[in-house]
Order: sequence, then structure tokens, then C-alpha cells
Amino acid sequence: MVIQFCGLSGVGKTTLATQTKMQLNLKGIAVEIIDGDVYRSKLCKDLGFSKADRQENIRRLGFIASRFSDQGIVAIMSVINPYEETRLELVNSYPDVKTVHLDCPVETLYKRDTKGLYKRTLLPEGDPQKLHNLTGVNDQFEIPLSPDLYLNTGSETVDECTESLCDFILTQLSMSALLQTIPKDNIILNP
Repeated sequence: MVIQFCGLSGVGKTTLATQTKMQLNLKGIAVEIIDGDVYRSKLCKDLGFSKADRQENIRRLGFIASRFSDQGIVAIMSVINPYEETRLELVNSYPDVKTVHLDCPVETLYKRDTKGLYKRTLLPEGDPQKLHNLTGVNDQFEIPLSPDLYLNTGSETVDECTESLCDFILTQLSMSALLQTIPKDNIILNP
């Protein structure tokens, strides 16, 4: 299974992925985190932040996640993932891809500002440190049309979000395992 997060910087993607991995590991479920920041600095360092480059970044990370998933490892893509078209491309390209929208009011993200990025959007024009392409502020973020799971990290605690995500993953894994036990000729897709 591939879990593709989508959410703005500072919404809690890495924290949630890490907590979820720890909880699922305790239940004997293998999880790998595909962290956008880590992979961008190593595997995708040739990419910038144009729409085309952001989409290519997601395609590469989706491919890596699919390889883990093929080995029975739950792969969590902890990335901003701003474009609906690219999210749907992954859903249509690989089996068992689920979209999880992590949401939080932008005002709260400005207060959190874990990486100092939001502060840089407020700098005056001409300041060399001013950030002109922060997703959700001065660059595009498309809200998912129908995510498989919605989590609001502004109103729910990390523990609550972790519990919701773990429950979601466990339910999906159980349904997948159940389907594998039913003989294929007994499954009616379109009655």
C-alpha cells in the first residue's frame, strides 16, 4: 500500500508519518517513509520548484513508494504533493494508492513556521531571502477532490491523527487480505 500525503509545509506530515510508522511497527507491519525533504536533497536534487519539476518529483517518489509496496511494505509519501492531476496519476499508475489530505489553517501554519518559510514570504520585495513560491501562500495548492482520508492537524492532536491514520491503514490492509482469500471467479465486479 502507498499512502500519499498532501498538505502544506508545517502541517505535520513528517511527524505523523514517523508516529504512524512507530505504531504500525509495534503491530508487526513494515513501514517505509518517503520523506520529500530527504529525497529532494539526494535523489531529486536536479529538480527545482516549477510545476513541472514538482510533478516529476512526485512521480519519482511514487515509483519508489510502489517498489516498497510491491514488497509488502506500507510506503508513506511525506510530501506537499500540491497537484490533483499528479495525485490521480499515481492512483492510476500503481495498485493500492491512498490519498491522505493533511489540512490546517494557514494562520496556524504561520505561527508554527517550523522551517522559517512562512516568515520569508512576509519579507519586503527585493529582499534576497523573500520566498516567492511557498505552496499554499504564493504558489498553488489544489485541495484534493476526494481524499481517502482527511485529517485536520489544526484541530486534532498528533496522537488523534496518528490513531486515525493507523486505523485507516489497518482497515485497508484487512480488506486487501480478505479480498486475496476469495477466489477470483467468485468476485462480481459489475452485477
